[in-house]
Amino acid sequence: MPALFPSVVQLPEYNALALAPVVLVALGGLVCVLLEAFLPRRLRHQVELAVAVVALVAAFLVLALRETQMLGITMAGSVVMDGPTVVIQMLLLVLSLLALIIMSERFGGRVADAFTSSGSAVPGSPMEGIAERRGTTTEIFPLTLFSVSGMMLFPAAGDLLTMFIALELLSLPLYVLTALGRRRRLLSQEAALKYFLLGSFSSAFFLFGAALLYGFAGSVQFGYIADRIATVSGMDPLLWMGSLLVLVGLLFKVGAVPFHSWTPDVYQGAPTPVTGFMAACTKVAAFGALLRVGYTGIDAARWDWQVVLWIIAGLTMILGSLLSVTQTDIKRMLAYSSIAHAGFILVGFLAFSTAAVGAVIFYLAAYGFATIAAFGLVMLVRATEDQSEATSLTQWEGLGRRSPLVAGAFSFLLMAFAGIPLTSGFTAKFAVFGAAISGAGLPGVVLAVIGVLCSAVTAFVYFRVIWLMYFADPDGEAVTVFTPSVATVSAIALGVVITFALGVFPTPLLDLTSASSLFLR
Repeated sequence: MPALFPSVVQLPEYNALALAPVVLVALGGLVCVLLEAFLPRRLRHQVELAVAVVALVAAFLVLALRETQMLGITMAGSVVMDGPTVVIQMLLLVLSLLALIIMSERFGGRVADAFTSSGSAVPGSPMEGIAERRGTTTEIFPLTLFSVSGMMLFPAAGDLLTMFIALELLSLPLYVLTALGRRRRLLSQEAALKYFLLGSFSSAFFLFGAALLYGFAGSVQFGYIADRIATVSGMDPLLWMGSLLVLVGLLFKVGAVPFHSWTPDVYQGAPTPVTGFMAACTKVAAFGALLRVGYTGIDAARWDWQVVLWIIAGLTMILGSLLSVTQTDIKRMLAYSSIAHAGFILVGFLAFSTAAVGAVIFYLAAYGFATIAAFGLVMLVRATEDQSEATSLTQWEGLGRRSPLVAGAFSFLLMAFAGIPLTSGFTAKFAVFGAAISGAGLPGVVLAVIGVLCSAVTAFVYFRVIWLMYFADPDGEAVTVFTPSVATVSAIALGVVITFALGVFPTPLLDLTSASSLFLR
């Protein structure tokens, strides 16, 4: 009688060095969880911040110093470390470090930070009052590290199952972080509930699509799916539906139309530092995963679903640009701007060339640094009366006279979003539109033209804010600009400096992204 189980189990070969960056970040999150349980409350903030920074820096150093040793396919094809993965992971670590520093801001203890002291307490309840007296919340550090580890695994996934696990790992902590807003708690909790429900639906679409692709190919690995597309006939409906449903799950994360409805509500309701973290890092991870699926898994069948993405890219640019004009809240305006930028990046993605991969990664870097710095500046502008964030556009009237430095930095970042020359935004848009024109034929030209016109629309939105800050008389509620710590100032300043540097000296990063644009199967 044959044995039910083999006597020897052959473990898959794995490259420990390739997994080290993700493991270091996740391990840092676990250490922070232990510190939450055993460390005195008064010490948690400083110690957990230090642990989180060390974990992110250590992971970055491993990637930077041991890149050549970690390249390859490991864990039986579940993890793929190639040029795009390494560059995207390094970008994620730098952006996450800046975002984490801004999240940790407490304004020297003069005012409460952006996060509630007890996310489970009912707003205004005695329990919340007790939590306020005990101190600020520190669970943001392990939650952020766990989310970053999922983001790093997302573009490195070599199969749909690993990608789904990474999707949930990056998403679940973000749902909690969204609900931890100190001011306007009910708005924060409502945003978290919407994000959770819609995110669950998108995950279900992704999982259903993965099941259909497994039914088509008999495997969830991208390389095997790509091989089966060329050899299997008579099962095209499974391939088409599976591909589209997987793309729906990924397009939700990038905020593309018509899967964008969560974006403005979540960006507005989440604590502003979390909004910056989501807007930059989630978009980088999601587009990295989209590149992985589109260029290594279902690329052989792209003529069956590419037309749908052409339409989605055009609608995303148009709706994001037009709806940003009608916004009166600066966080919602930046949310619709984020939707428009997702459309611009999709234009580059649809070129399907190595130049397009480099252009997309460059755009993600340019957008990420500018976005984190922009939301960091939004966090500093507060209403004088109740110290809540001044997000209404009328509250920004005359800000250039109250705080020239903040207004000047924010104006420069808005010009980068608009794509004005000598900023990273101009170089990024030139790169993705150029890749689309040269690689996608007539549809690429049409999308590039739409992108240029939509950029003009968003430029009006951004320059309207600049006009309000410098030329409008303040008629709204009085506002105050808080002075943050040196660490927060450094993080915001670095984002502004890199935004300028990538506009004036883009060649080093463009060369790096171009040289690291080949995917492994």
